[in-house]
Amino acid sequence: MTMYAEEPLHADEDDGTMPDNVDTLREAVVGHRIVKAERATEDDGTRGYYFDGPPFVITLDNGKRVELRGGSDCCAYTELESFLLHPERVDHIITGVGTTDGYTTWHIYADMGDVLELSVGWSCGNPFYYGYGFDISVQEIAG
Repeated sequence: MTMYAEEPLHADEDDGTMPDNVDTLREAVVGHRIVKAERATEDDGTRGYYFDGPPFVITLDNGKRVELRGGSDCCAYTELESFLLHPERVDHIITGVGTTDGYTTWHIYADMGDVLELSVGWSCGNPFYYGYGFDISVQEIAG
């Protein structure tokens, strides 16, 4: 079941980076529950030239952390502006990830509706000379 239709982006707006980011996030979270969603308080030292600051971390019921790290490269950027977790729905298994408003609102949803909403600012800058998009990584929780 898909709650949000795939959004078309003009070829001058995106080279496939944003849909690829959504697909990567979808692969990591579908079939699991969110245990915690938070901005990391400290940078883990793995930040490169492009990536800015600590990641946004989604902790899942399978013992994994999904980290989204935004960044900027000259006039291109991607950043998590804000997020809204719906705690009354976190006990539901995630069934999908979709977007609205030109990939500026990301919806992580279950059968009862959105579990987590992300407000995302992004621009490809001077198409497609500079890097943009989230760096998304999935890590086992140590311990």
